[in-house]
Amino acid sequence: MREIHWLRLFRRGMAAFLAVMAVWLLALGMAAGAGTSLIEALGQRGDFVTAVLRLELGELPGDRPPLLLRLALAQSPLLAANPGWSADLLPEEGPSQSSLPNAQPAPDRDDLEAPKTTAAPGDIVERTLVPTTGEGYVTGAGLYLYNRSSLEVDLAQAAGQELSFSLSPAEQGPQILIIHTHTTEAYTPDGADIYEPSDENSRTLEEAYNMLRVGDEMEKIFTEMGLGVIHDRGFYDYPKYNGAYTRSGPAVEEYLEQYPTIRLVLDVHRDALIGADGTVYKVATTVDGVKAAQVMVVVGTDNGDGSHPDWTENLALATRIQKNLDTLYPTLARPMALRGLPYNQELSVGSLLVEVGSHGNTLQEALAGARCFARAAGGVFLGLVEEK
Repeated sequence: MREIHWLRLFRRGMAAFLAVMAVWLLALGMAAGAGTSLIEALGQRGDFVTAVLRLELGELPGDRPPLLLRLALAQSPLLAANPGWSADLLPEEGPSQSSLPNAQPAPDRDDLEAPKTTAAPGDIVERTLVPTTGEGYVTGAGLYLYNRSSLEVDLAQAAGQELSFSLSPAEQGPQILIIHTHTTEAYTPDGADIYEPSDENSRTLEEAYNMLRVGDEMEKIFTEMGLGVIHDRGFYDYPKYNGAYTRSGPAVEEYLEQYPTIRLVLDVHRDALIGADGTVYKVATTVDGVKAAQVMVVVGTDNGDGSHPDWTENLALATRIQKNLDTLYPTLARPMALRGLPYNQELSVGSLLVEVGSHGNTLQEALAGARCFARAAGGVFLGLVEEK
């Protein structure tokens, strides 16, 4: 308590010192008008105001809510008129649950961070994410898009856009590349599907239980449909998760150079859905009597900086696959997602990210969803090749 008392005295002393310095400048003989201008100028500088506030208020303990700090800041008319000045004094807040689209129980977290929350199978809440209204979505052509970018989208126009696939049926070579930027992602252990976690929960190096197993299931279906597949088996998120896209990008470029017949690049992941209260969700539906994980097609963009000009064509491809999914397996597909990051999709037209279930799903549910997705995507791809 004595240490806290002296820190408080120091902060208040520094604040008083700054005020005295301002008065001292006036006492040096500055003209009244100039002195007033100086004080007004200091008062209009956000860095000066927040510095004085930080010295006066100090830091709240990390385990206490910021309510008292917000109340204190609210008493300043100057800050009320310039709310951005106090932003760095307040802790960052997570996404607001109320701002999510009507079928989304929690923010999807596959972007750049591994989920920290897991749950026992009995504690996981199952949802079938089918929008009941267009609220929170971009809609068009009977489709729904969860737009997490800053770009405006005409979904009906995207659905009607012509694609530039130029692969001839006579060309020999693989047409599809399956890769996993987050290879070690895994599902909730259940039944016989028990694995040894790697450095985080819901992640494992065991290929029989991570995303490589899901990619194998897709590869099997594509091959049965007569399509040539390259399935990359590299680990890009282990031992370090952050920077995985930077590491997987060169691999994609190498495959594209080595196999110029590749026209469809699928980065296959699983999502993570965790509510604000820590609830873990899984996304599932039933297909022909079998529980299957829902799938979500994700399209990356450049958020308007021009580094990924072909994202609209990838969106057009996504709309066709989504339409076929809705036709073949109603309720299997979650609404498409558009995000501000490119996810290496700028490397080739025909690149998509696919989320197969969430970490709350079981592996068997994910495999069922993966098979359905491959049949729908393969059918679209074969149709595009035949058109050319």
